[in-house]
Amino acid sequence: MGIFPFFKKKPFFSDPDQARIVEAIRIAEKETSGEIRIYVESKNPFMDPLDRAAEIFFQLKMQNTAHRNAVLLYIAMKDHELALFGDEGIHQKVGAEYWKNAVKNMIAEFSNQHIGTGIEQCVLQIGQTLKETFPYEATTDKNELPDNMVFGR
Repeated sequence: MGIFPFFKKKPFFSDPDQARIVEAIRIAEKETSGEIRIYVESKNPFMDPLDRAAEIFFQLKMQNTAHRNAVLLYIAMKDHELALFGDEGIHQKVGAEYWKNAVKNMIAEFSNQHIGTGIEQCVLQIGQTLKETFPYEATTDKNELPDNMVFGR
């Protein structure tokens, strides 16, 4: 007896879109010791998006990078919420205004239905900032966190 699902969950991103976003992460991390992850879920479970991003950041153990320079991009698709959460190393260098501007730029793309492009541009922008503040160190740098997108419920 087989299982026949009546409702198939539609993915948030097509395979090509997801591949472009993961490639943007790889490009962004190529010249920095910093790390970028993306967490996407359908709905935010009734909390402030930044608090949810912080919760996910710590669940993914992103605070364990050597320079405390990991950044999480959190998106709740159906709730139309997003947040950027940077660890203390990067946050001390760029400040709150930087994150607000990055989110504002992403929202501009999202409102034009360019969600994949908005994520790519944000990742590349953060990568450039990480490159300037935490340049790649050939003797010690390693990819400390996976580059894949993480999908929640």
